[in-house]
Amino acid sequence: MTLALWISLLGASIVISFTPGAGAINTMTNAMRLGFRSSIWGILGQQIALLIHVIIVAAGVGLLVASSPAIFAMVRYAGAAYLVYLGIRMILSKPDVASDGTTQSSAVGRWAMVRRGILVNLLNPKAIVFFLAFTPQFIRPDEPLLPQYSIYIGTIIFVDILVMWFFFAATARTFQRFTATVRGAKILNLVFGTLFIFVAALLLFLH
Repeated sequence: MTLALWISLLGASIVISFTPGAGAINTMTNAMRLGFRSSIWGILGQQIALLIHVIIVAAGVGLLVASSPAIFAMVRYAGAAYLVYLGIRMILSKPDVASDGTTQSSAVGRWAMVRRGILVNLLNPKAIVFFLAFTPQFIRPDEPLLPQYSIYIGTIIFVDILVMWFFFAATARTFQRFTATVRGAKILNLVFGTLFIFVAALLLFLH
């Protein structure tokens, strides 16, 4: 991959990562409820999903999903249903308020965040279609593929981790004063739960 092509990839990755979506909402939610440092576990889960998406596209399975309305619809509905589930569970959840306005994460909580991060990004068929259209712009079939894909996914994941953690998670810290009270925590649960449902609606109707 030439330097000019990599700079183009870097710029595109920054723009994509800053685009609000379910991953950003999930990151902000984790940061507010469990703290800035703990939110990295959900972010890592989201990166695993991105890696899986690229592998799917590289294997050609993404073309099948993109060209089959039935398979695409099935994945789309599953993704929307999971986001609605997260939203409703958040809205109905009982705030667990600690003295510093956050809850303490445990090893189980960390793996739960990783799993949720994977599912939030993985159950999004638009991501597969996006990578199907996006990936060929930066991969040259007449050159060794492994180094190209390594640079490609490495750049995307590195940028996304930085943006998710140091922008979206850091931004969420400004809302943590609300989590110091039960009323404030309920309001934030309602707001971000509604956002999850809103993203699910977009996933269903804007296609």
